[in-house]
Amino acid sequence: MSNDLNNSPVADFDWDAYEHGESHAGKSREELTKTYDESLGQVKSQEVIEGTIIALNKREAVVNIGYKSDGIIPVSEFRYNPDVKVGDTVEVFIENQEDKKGQLILSHRKARAARAWGRVNQALENDEIIKGFVKCRTKGGMIVDVFGLEAFLPGSQIDVKPIRDYDIFVGKTMEFKVVKINPEYKNVVVSHKILIEAELEEQKREIIAKLEKGQVLEGVVKNITPYGVFIDLGGVDGLIHITDLSWGRVSHPSEVVEPYQKLNVVILDFDDEKKRIALGLKQLEAHPWDKLDPDLKVGDKVHGKVVVMAEYGAFVEVAHGVEGLIHVSEMSWSQHLHSAQDFLKVGDEIDAVILTLDREDRKMSLGLKQLKQDPWADIEVRYPIGSRHTAKVRNFTNFGVFVELEEGVDGLVHISDLSWTKKIKHPSEFTQIGAPLEVQVLEIDKDNRRLSLGHKQLEENPWNAFEEQFAVGSIHQGTIASLTEKGAVVTLAENVEGFATPKHLVKEDGSSVKQGETLDFKVIEFNKDGKRIILSHSRIHEDETKAERNAERKAKRASAPRREDTVSLPAPEKTTLGDLEALAALKEKLSSGN
Repeated sequence: MSNDLNNSPVADFDWDAYEHGESHAGKSREELTKTYDESLGQVKSQEVIEGTIIALNKREAVVNIGYKSDGIIPVSEFRYNPDVKVGDTVEVFIENQEDKKGQLILSHRKARAARAWGRVNQALENDEIIKGFVKCRTKGGMIVDVFGLEAFLPGSQIDVKPIRDYDIFVGKTMEFKVVKINPEYKNVVVSHKILIEAELEEQKREIIAKLEKGQVLEGVVKNITPYGVFIDLGGVDGLIHITDLSWGRVSHPSEVVEPYQKLNVVILDFDDEKKRIALGLKQLEAHPWDKLDPDLKVGDKVHGKVVVMAEYGAFVEVAHGVEGLIHVSEMSWSQHLHSAQDFLKVGDEIDAVILTLDREDRKMSLGLKQLKQDPWADIEVRYPIGSRHTAKVRNFTNFGVFVELEEGVDGLVHISDLSWTKKIKHPSEFTQIGAPLEVQVLEIDKDNRRLSLGHKQLEENPWNAFEEQFAVGSIHQGTIASLTEKGAVVTLAENVEGFATPKHLVKEDGSSVKQGETLDFKVIEFNKDGKRIILSHSRIHEDETKAERNAERKAKRASAPRREDTVSLPAPEKTTLGDLEALAALKEKLSSGN
């Protein structure tokens, strides 16, 4: 009990009266007991009152409520509050004033439960922070004892970071806020995460208030993403974009930093409202261009590694963070450049020559082909006029064939210089892409890097011999190679081609010739300079017919009787076969416009 007793003797105490049931004041024992009971206060069963813990062990707590006897409460009812101690004031529910042993029966759990619903609603309204005891796991979260009620703690509301093992929280007393109440079903939802967020938010405000651009802070790598690294600055996160990790090129941030790595970062920018902080790592080092060898100059040879490829060229890192561009046109002396990928690939280590160097704008251009001698520097020595070479066919045009003699040295074979005898409409009739072609150098234009080449010049001009072989009036066997509305190309001996107009292709029976048919043809025109032979099949049988008619006329005149009285007239001048052919040829020229 909490009442203090006076141990000093009473001078006028009547011991005889006390033995007979009378007090020293003349009162009976019953009256004294009544007075004592009234002095201890009145308590009622089924009532909730406050008491004080006067003793505590592992099993029980002794609570004084100002009654003649103290109450006992199992310590298990205080599991939600591991900090409970002697002297604490607690609520108790009076179950019974005395049991069979005269013991006061109390319950802390029922006292909490009796007032729990009101306290929960009050906590929600006042946005209070309350304590709760995590009892056990359940589907999707935890069951928490709050004021004696069972509240639900969703897994997503335990912490700001995902929780994998819920069991580590079972049996712990934690702080919560009531976030939702369903009065109908008396369901209560609490959150611990909201307290953490509020605390972090306050930390962020304090940290951001102290931030300055250019400030260097220590942080820890929190998360690595393909676009950058999130750094924990001690309650607030900042982002180092991938481009601010290193002066050199970075494919993925993991090439530069590791998870949970401590490092110094510099504040580049921040947003008070959105609380975004942009950080930099490379800015803590001097720019690589500022450390570049001051003696490096245009014309020097450098060694580097290809870091990026593009259609138009390759970027080569010649020092950490210092890159130069090799344009595709500077990769080879060849004129047949399509893509830089034809020459280089990422990872190649190469030597190159500095073509331009701008330290102020931090730009550098490089060249590969400059490591080799320009093939046009001594072109007239290596490819003199009249020299013969084997070239490779690169492409066609309507007017000729472009061939490559070596890398960087191209030439043109005009279509008229492909063959002495064959009429070629397109170079594809004569050769094909990629095929070798023997050529002779005809002209050199060093300034414009052009070579004029010929193929037919490798052989003597056969038209000098053809002038006698295919003389006008001579007859030759020929094959119809092609047939069009304008006439036919006729292949003669020595692969020489002639041409016959449609009216010279009519047979003796009036029918027309067909492609592939072999017939006799008469040469009616030969042009050595123009390399042209005009033929006629019709002229052969036409001339024969005229000759037969002339012979008949001569025979008639010879057999006719002479009359003496006939006046002799001078005989007309005879028309010879040669005259007829000359007239026919003249007529043909006039009709054909030649």
